[in-house]
Order: sequence, then structure tokens, then C-alpha cells
Amino acid sequence: MKKILRAIAWSVGALLALVIVAGCALYFYTQRGMDRKYAIAGHAVHVPADSLALLRGEHVATALSKCVDCHGADLGGRQFIDVPPVARLYAANLTRGAGGVGGVLSDLDWERAIRHGVKPDGSALLFMPSLEFQHLSDDDVGALIAYLKSRPPVDREPAKNSVGPIGRLLYAKGDLVLLPVERVAHEAHPSSPPAAVTAEYGRYLAEIGGCKGCHGEGLSGGRIPGTPPDWKPAANITPTGIGHYTEEDFFRALREGKRPGGVAIDSLMPYRFTKLMTDDEIRAVWLFLKTVPPKPYGGR
Repeated sequence: MKKILRAIAWSVGALLALVIVAGCALYFYTQRGMDRKYAIAGHAVHVPADSLALLRGEHVATALSKCVDCHGADLGGRQFIDVPPVARLYAANLTRGAGGVGGVLSDLDWERAIRHGVKPDGSALLFMPSLEFQHLSDDDVGALIAYLKSRPPVDREPAKNSVGPIGRLLYAKGDLVLLPVERVAHEAHPSSPPAAVTAEYGRYLAEIGGCKGCHGEGLSGGRIPGTPPDWKPAANITPTGIGHYTEEDFFRALREGKRPGGVAIDSLMPYRFTKLMTDDEIRAVWLFLKTVPPKPYGGR
């Protein structure tokens, strides 16, 4: 019996040691990626100051790219992820107030943060949606920067970010876009198609609006990587999933958060922001989604 117990103890000890070694290896591997500095030159854009540009910048920040969803309505920063095994992340205070970055960033710093996901010192921004924002045109980036710089100061010190073991594992596996800087096409200088009710412009709006971030690269839905088990999966918004929608149904989904028949869409769908899109913008996205190849649910 003693020999059996001793063997069990050795097995448990060996397994525990293996887990500790694997955990340390995972931590140092992922931390090396997070601590890396990136030499990103960025791309200078014209930052206008006229009232029309500020209105466009506000529209980009709220209805289209939804910056306020993470940074807060006052852009003073807030905690936007609180799932300790995955991450606890705080969006920066973008204003000129105490704890904010608005008073120290140059226009090029803003562009590099938005489209490339890096801080002025070259370190990576965690979970910054630059994978989507890299598609923002020069005009929209310029208008967005102008709007962000115009916001009243908010005094709010940011809390420290932390990434948990599950978040690190998902990042190491490539399932979680924790450091968008690693995937952005840094040499691209995007330009948007003309603002019109076209599928081409709808594609642009869907790209900068983050649709692929939740619904997957192919927009076929499925569980969003890194989300808690009780979060509902994203819907399939290819023709396979919403081919039965009418244009009126699509408007209702983005404006009221309701499916055909009146069933409520989960609040993870940011209809509180998409409802601010213009009629023409919603129609353009609708036309684009009709051109997306049909895919089975969860095909991402």
C-alpha cells in the first residue's frame, strides 16, 4: 500500500511540476510579445478643424467605429473587460484631463495608436481594435483625431491592465487578437470608396465597424474567442443566417435590436450605436451583406 501511495504522490508531484513549468513557459512567451517594442513609422494625415470635420469625427467615434463603447461616452476611459481568467482591461483616458493622453499625443501618435495599435514609445496596445481601424481612410482618421482632440478634459487615472492564464493561452494559440499590432498591414494607406448606397461602401462601414471582430472573418458567427461561457455566440450574418431578412428587418435589427417577429437581439450587439447610423449607411451595409458568400453557422 505504501508503495502505491508513494507512486501516486510521485505522479501527482510530477504532474504538478509539469503544470508549473508549462505555466511559466506560457507566461514568459506571452509576456515577451506584450513587452516588445515596434518600430512603426505611421502615416501622416491631415487633421482639419472645421465644424463639419468635427461632426464627421463624432459620427465615426460613436455610430461607426464605436470608440465610446470602450472609452466611455466622455472618452475618459473605463474598464471594458472584466473576466479575470482572460483579462482585466481598461480603455485609456483619451482627453486632456489628469490621467489622459489627449494632451501629449501628436497627430502622428494618434494615427499610430488608431490604425497600428502602438503607443508613442512603440509598445503594443492591448486589444485595441486596430485590425478593424486599419481600414479607416485618411479623411476619417483625420476627422476622428480632430474630434478626439476637441473633447473636454476628464480627470480619471487609468487602472493597470492584466491578462489572465486563459487569455494568455488563447493569445498563444492565435485565437485571441490581444496584440493587433502583430496582424495589421502597417504599410497600407487605405482610402474609402465614395460615401454612397453601394455594397462597396457598405464593406468599408462593416470593416471599420468591427463586424468581423465578433461575427468572424467570414461573418458566419459562432462563439467569440475569450468570452465567458454565458455570453451568447455571435449570429451568422451571411445570407445563410439572415437571407430571410428584408431591408426593413435589417433596419429594425440595427436600430431597435430586434429580429424579424420582434425577438430581442442580445445586448452584445451594439445597436445602441448602430442606431445612430444614417439610413444610407445602413442600406449600404445591407447591400454588402447580400454579396457575402453564404456560410454555415460557426464557419467564421
